[in-house]
Amino acid sequence: MKAELAVIGGTGLHEMISEGESWDSNTSYGKPSSIITLGKIGGKNVAFLSRHGKSHTIPPHKVPYIANMLALSQIGVRKVLATTAVGSLRADYKPGDVVFFDQFVNMTSGRVDTFFDGPEVRHQEMAEPYCSGMRNVLIREAKALDMRYHETGTVVVINGPRFSTRAESRFYAHQGFDTISMTPYPEITLAREKGMCYAGIGLVTDYDVGMEGDTNVKPVTFAEVQKIFGKNVEVVKKLINAAVPKILERPLQCSCTASSE
Repeated sequence: MKAELAVIGGTGLHEMISEGESWDSNTSYGKPSSIITLGKIGGKNVAFLSRHGKSHTIPPHKVPYIANMLALSQIGVRKVLATTAVGSLRADYKPGDVVFFDQFVNMTSGRVDTFFDGPEVRHQEMAEPYCSGMRNVLIREAKALDMRYHETGTVVVINGPRFSTRAESRFYAHQGFDTISMTPYPEITLAREKGMCYAGIGLVTDYDVGMEGDTNVKPVTFAEVQKIFGKNVEVVKKLINAAVPKILERPLQCSCTASSE
């Protein structure tokens, strides 16, 4: 089976795939994070990949991003819907909100982030990294579902697995970044190098290190992230179920592929 669109996410989202079959890939960059499930959402062929492995055993700095993207490209994926938990760096991006990213800032290190490591060289355009066509569909469907969402947002990506210090979080907030996460990079750049449209859906789980001036808002803990993320999963499943058929029913108006393969 081939699939034009892939959903990348975690626990709970793989249950969206109906009539599923499994594909255990092994690429030239090694095995992807998990077996890829091929099935249907809204009658459309879709692939699902668990970024951190089926049992969430792969930390963010060890996710095999390059193997994941190569494996998806091998089954024909041209569009990616990627969900990720994010911390908020501003008061109006509240836990429980959904953010449709339009920009990222990379603060990671040591991650393999290109297919073009020589002798073939390519300089990938990345001024507008996220697919505007897919984001527009997500915004329309989020509005129809009466969700709490933000049409745009800049996510700063840190290495993990540790969370930020107060000084780091304050620095990122003062730069004007909206959210913080550990996984969007280099997933997006590798997808773009393979000619894929990529949409990032951020699920706000916490205020990164609390809120200055409000001692009732505590710094993030992993237990709290899991708790809020679990509550958000059902909402995001409704969004993806509604958006996937709309994304695939006609060509999107975007410039992603023009600046990729």
